[in-house]
Amino acid sequence: MKRVMVWDPWVRLFHWILVGAMAVSFYTMKTEGYPLLFPIDWHARAGYVVLGLILFRWCWGLIGSRHARFTSFLRGPRQLWSYGKRFITGGLPEYAGHNPLGGWVVLVMLLSLTLQGVSGLFLHDDILFEAPLYGTVGKSTTGNLATLHVYNGNFLLILVGLHLVALVVHRIKGERLVGAMFTGRKRFEGEPVDGGGEIVKLMTGLWLALIPLALATVLVVWLWNS
Repeated sequence: MKRVMVWDPWVRLFHWILVGAMAVSFYTMKTEGYPLLFPIDWHARAGYVVLGLILFRWCWGLIGSRHARFTSFLRGPRQLWSYGKRFITGGLPEYAGHNPLGGWVVLVMLLSLTLQGVSGLFLHDDILFEAPLYGTVGKSTTGNLATLHVYNGNFLLILVGLHLVALVVHRIKGERLVGAMFTGRKRFEGEPVDGGGEIVKLMTGLWLALIPLALATVLVVWLWNS
């Protein structure tokens, strides 16, 4: 077995902070936030963090390390179909980064999270809270965005559920995806289809991450104080 560095520290930080922010967001909305004192405020603030994280990930998908870039894991219909068939019949090829199916799921989740965060910026709770962009569009548009926010939120829950099921399936097949998101490394018997990994240390990649980190920070601070 050979260990290959796949996920850089920025991808791992993004992933686990996103998990925490989404957990707070869903908790405060689906359970009315009990025992938090200001549930809707916590829901909104978690959403602001998610928006900052998503902005960073869109940027990092363009300029980040090898397996973080969209060009490394978004594959054409033929590869997607072939992988889907082999996923059912067995004999899956090993990928260091996202496999063809997982890569498109990542894109769908990023799009859905973006839609969820942006739509939430135009909403209010009819009592205490108004999002930063509430009132900038008409009531009809606000109502449509509120409906979209609810349905897309449920869609996100489905995506999260499918993601958890996929983790279990891959674990049964011998691939430890959760551990790799902590350590950044995966184990392979042979050479991955998409090639080996690369070592990207936190401080070594800092200069490359400065711009997306700055953009994400400015966005979250502005939203937090709006």
